[in-house]
Amino acid sequence: MAEVEKLRPGYATNMAPRSIWNGTITFGLVNVPIKLYTATESKTVRFSEVHVKDGAKIEHRRWCPKHDVEVDYDDTVKGYEVSADSYVVLEKDEVKAAAGDRGKVVHLEEFVEAAAIDPVFYEKTYYAGSREAEDAYRLLHAALRESGRAGIGRFTFHDREYLVAVRALDDVIALHTLRFHDEVVDGDELELDLGRAKPRPKEVEMASQLVDSLQEDFEPESYEDSYRDAVLDLIGRKGRGEEIDLLAEEEPEQGDDLAAALQASLGKRRR
Repeated sequence: MAEVEKLRPGYATNMAPRSIWNGTITFGLVNVPIKLYTATESKTVRFSEVHVKDGAKIEHRRWCPKHDVEVDYDDTVKGYEVSADSYVVLEKDEVKAAAGDRGKVVHLEEFVEAAAIDPVFYEKTYYAGSREAEDAYRLLHAALRESGRAGIGRFTFHDREYLVAVRALDDVIALHTLRFHDEVVDGDELELDLGRAKPRPKEVEMASQLVDSLQEDFEPESYEDSYRDAVLDLIGRKGRGEEIDLLAEEEPEQGDDLAAALQASLGKRRR
């Protein structure tokens, strides 16, 4: 297990978190200077592309096909293709200018019930820390916590405008980036096979009983990424020269009698 821990992404890193954005949240005439910090950290096992013949890491370079040369990062600009091989080039300052004051200010335009925001709209979460004016920070936090509402606004970050929801999360103010409505695919637009037969009332009753029997309080710390641990264990074993057995994954069979499956599940749960 110790070897797996050494392989874990982010293992043994004690670096203090750094803010990724400084700005101000405003509501009415109240200004709340903040610093944003990333609230989540990817622990995904990342692989590099390696040349199978000699084990060398593959490099990806910026290449100009017109002059057949490698291009330095400082010699690149952002271009928007308006027709085949024709681009409108924008300088970095011009891109920033398009954001207006949203590059530094989050204007909370309205407040909604936080529970009314469908999770499908949530994209990424950040923690907002107080930069100055701690009294204004605590005031906004208390108002959000007591009302159960989230402030809706927008800001520009990394050359993109984000719709955001600002809400109280424990003792801190959280800023969630949201997807715009046209970024969410409407289920009615997809040709989904949803089944035609309606479940019988008795089946619905038993399914509800099974759901109730499995009810628990959500405790995030009780869930771990077992797949990631298995991959890291496999890397460690293969690195030691062990032979790896490949097991075929089997999909569980779906029986025809739903009522019997529900009854058996309830019986197993009771035992």
